[in-house]
Amino acid sequence: MLLPQLDDGITLLDVEGGRGVPILQSLVLDHLLLHDGPAFWVDANGHATTTTLAQIAPSQRLLNRIHVARGFTTYQHYGAVCDLPTAVNKSIQMSTTDAGAAGRGEPSRDEDTSPHTPALIVAPAIDAQYRADDTLGETHAETLQARTLAQLATYAEGYDIPVLVTRNERNEFTEPVATVADHHLECEQTRMGPRVVGEDFETLVYPVDDGAYYQTTFAYWRQLLAARATQVGVEPTTPTPSTPTPEGVGTGVTADGETVAATADPLLDAWTATGAGGR
Repeated sequence: MLLPQLDDGITLLDVEGGRGVPILQSLVLDHLLLHDGPAFWVDANGHATTTTLAQIAPSQRLLNRIHVARGFTTYQHYGAVCDLPTAVNKSIQMSTTDAGAAGRGEPSRDEDTSPHTPALIVAPAIDAQYRADDTLGETHAETLQARTLAQLATYAEGYDIPVLVTRNERNEFTEPVATVADHHLECEQTRMGPRVVGEDFETLVYPVDDGAYYQTTFAYWRQLLAARATQVGVEPTTPTPSTPTPEGVGTGVTADGETVAATADPLLDAWTATGAGGR
């Protein structure tokens, strides 16, 4: 496989030479293709962009399983992490009610997971808001970041699921992120595309049908995830030439150089809780 498996516990993804949005989103989508249940994404610095997700997602149904909360300030981000159990409980109530009204749902593709309980938690740029807030002293910022990491570790253990995090910088401030992580993936940009290395995984080649190497683009990630979707029985969504391009979504380029419209519904849904405010 060309993408690593996400194991239970906190996985730190370090991307060399950029934010690594396509690889981060591809790991999330690949995990959802293999496991039932929704993903809960606490976003910072615009990693949960609908444009790139729409370009690489093999099915719009996957996007409906991603619930996003955005923290634009330190306390919004911390509050979103603390309120995540409330969002999970609300999601479980809604999904079980819908499943009961619709009768028996589709068979599970993974006997160890449920379509109602979380499959993954994502928290990219975990350090971004805590290092950027000029109103916080260094000690206070470190304390809030440590509490955020402790909450995420509790969720990973309590729900028995992976928690995928990234960090903006590698320095003394983010050393606690590496310390708390159970697994570590490193992604470096090479001439052929991103190369991912982990404890039990290493990207070696990017094969295509004619035996040549493939330069990694959004079209590459889309084709890779489409193949995964076919493997697990999810019908890929293929846009037709007559499909209009929704405002703000844009277009994608296939492996053959054909420009196609990228269509997708907006991501569901930022969670709110009484007293948290601003999300």
